[in-house]
Amino acid sequence: MKKRWLVCTDCRSSFPFRYDGGMCDCGGALLVQYDLEHLKKESSRDVWRKRPSTLWRYHELLPVSDTNAIVSLGEGWTPLIRMSRWEKKLGLGRLWVKREDQNPTGSFKARGFSVALSLVRETPASKVAVNSNGNAASALAAYAARAGLQAFVFVPRDCPGMIVEESVAYGAHAYLVDGLIHHAGQVVEDGKGEMGWRDLGTAKEPGRVEGKKTMGLELAEQLGWKMPDVVVYPTGGGSGLIGIWKALLELKQLGWAEGDLPRFVAVQETGCTPVVDAVRTKADRLTPAGDNTTSKPTGVRVPNPPAGNLILSIIRETGGTAVAVTAEEMEKAAGQMGREGISASPEGSAVWAGLLRLHEQGEIRAGEQVALFNTAHSLKYLPWPTPKGVPIIRSYADYRSLI
Repeated sequence: MKKRWLVCTDCRSSFPFRYDGGMCDCGGALLVQYDLEHLKKESSRDVWRKRPSTLWRYHELLPVSDTNAIVSLGEGWTPLIRMSRWEKKLGLGRLWVKREDQNPTGSFKARGFSVALSLVRETPASKVAVNSNGNAASALAAYAARAGLQAFVFVPRDCPGMIVEESVAYGAHAYLVDGLIHHAGQVVEDGKGEMGWRDLGTAKEPGRVEGKKTMGLELAEQLGWKMPDVVVYPTGGGSGLIGIWKALLELKQLGWAEGDLPRFVAVQETGCTPVVDAVRTKADRLTPAGDNTTSKPTGVRVPNPPAGNLILSIIRETGGTAVAVTAEEMEKAAGQMGREGISASPEGSAVWAGLLRLHEQGEIRAGEQVALFNTAHSLKYLPWPTPKGVPIIRSYADYRSLI
């Protein structure tokens, strides 16, 4: 049995590993810990190079104990593309884009659900549910189908129709919620006791952060085990940023990566900027953005990131920052990335726009090495009608009345 446990990032309390471990009673995020000293003595990073090119090459640093429970669609080991022309334009040492759009279901969410559903298969659970702005819904649907589990997805009413249709195509029970992502989360929370759903929402369980952590492990390996100077990441719920930071920190603790941790930059869209606002005002804790958001229905539209205070801590401890970009800047950035042959989602376009803004402000400096993350494929956001027959609800009571 793999040695694993949970540690609160705020109060530092330790707990036995549990599948619903997401947040501590104190409000801190619970993250999986491993016996890194034992791993350092018994293995080396060289063994990973000999394994198949999926995220499961790093299984020693993943929480799944039973390899027979692994649920995989070939996720991970996405391309790291060097942007040579833009290096010269911006005077950077190196500039890369990590193409998470190449994952199954077209987004980085595949990583988190591969690990989360593998953990679920180690339990008696047969139903899983998630609230999502879109990409998590379709990824959960695909991986639940692969695992032989029933999936229930709850997304805001304005979720891109293509993603809703994708979720339905994978066999999920899909519902449109008349509200935002946290309203959809309340439906799952209110129903999980009666319906027997295992809640796989952000910060509700340990697997999704661990799966997304493999973006950081891959980045380090693809860069020859050297750290970039800056990581720029689109931030809604923030579990991707947290995962990359955790991966690089673990590699440093193992002595398997060179250099200081990079500065982490969170990018959000104007109209929903709780992380940016907290960084700008130097607030001790994150304040939710509220329900009156005006940003587009994308993965960065999360008014109240569950582990927001950990995101702030990572940004500050690494000397990073947060930046807000406009819809117009994102549209222009998408065109620029497209002319480099990269299909950029709104989230990935936000990252590119954030890079340009920070370079203009002098916060990303000449000669630095910068890694950007394009978290999803642009085609998932094409205008597309929502499939007919997908119910619209406001609450769990509405859902309950339909079944």
